[in-house]
Amino acid sequence: MYKTLSEYYIEKFESKIYKLSINAGFTCPNRDGTCGTGGCIFCSGNGSGEFAESGEDIELSLEKAKQKVKAKIKSEKYIAYFQSFTNTYADINTLKELFYAAIKPDYIVGLAVATRPDCLPQEVITLLSEINKIKPVSIELGLQTSNDKTADFINRGYKTEIYFDAVKRLKQENLEVVTHIIIGLPNETEEDILKTTADAVSCGTDGVKFHLLYVLRGTKLEELYKKKKFECLTLEKYAKILKKCINLLPENIVVHRITGDGAKRDLIAPLWSADKKRVLNYLNKYLNS
Repeated sequence: MYKTLSEYYIEKFESKIYKLSINAGFTCPNRDGTCGTGGCIFCSGNGSGEFAESGEDIELSLEKAKQKVKAKIKSEKYIAYFQSFTNTYADINTLKELFYAAIKPDYIVGLAVATRPDCLPQEVITLLSEINKIKPVSIELGLQTSNDKTADFINRGYKTEIYFDAVKRLKQENLEVVTHIIIGLPNETEEDILKTTADAVSCGTDGVKFHLLYVLRGTKLEELYKKKKFECLTLEKYAKILKKCINLLPENIVVHRITGDGAKRDLIAPLWSADKKRVLNYLNKYLNS
């Protein structure tokens, strides 16, 4: 067994919590030429935020996102989630304005910020630490793999040692860290995936998001898939690797996600991932067997 995000939130906030995903208009240094162009080969034009609410006014975006999900939650407690692209890739004054606006509503009980390890200068970490004293903050880092050869292939744009350093500096400020790991990247072995999980654990991550590698229309990954440069995992194979990864996690590490799903309109493969309910039922049954 493992600690689920739902269990963790109930333990921490004494009620169920729902994340309100917002797109604040950020870009990425791996897109604008700072460290690369085109982004990671799996990343869509929405910066992995297909379901995020867009808008210049953060409070309005949060309110619109809340209206979409309020029927699912009775506690009226939410976390503001900056999801799309790299959400610390801006000047410090812009970040301060955005983040403080996000935690202003009474119904917001915490802040989650998805970013890259190479976009965390100390002044940004200091800002996040200040906000953490007001409402809890978690930082999501897109590691995906700790194999630098694979990282180069997927055009990640930074070396794994940058991730280790970022986690160290975030933990020094008592900030919660959540690490994203992709299962099924081209050319990766099961051993590579297990090592990535072990590396995230050893450096002190507080939580993990496991993602299935899926192929979206318009990505570099789509080109490689159509040229048959790699194959997507079957549900059965994904489940077996996932279970081995979770077995490496200490009891205190929270599993925020056991798979991921892209927008159905853009999904190329694997098609089985489109049936989210079936997939989650299968995975939960397998993981608890």
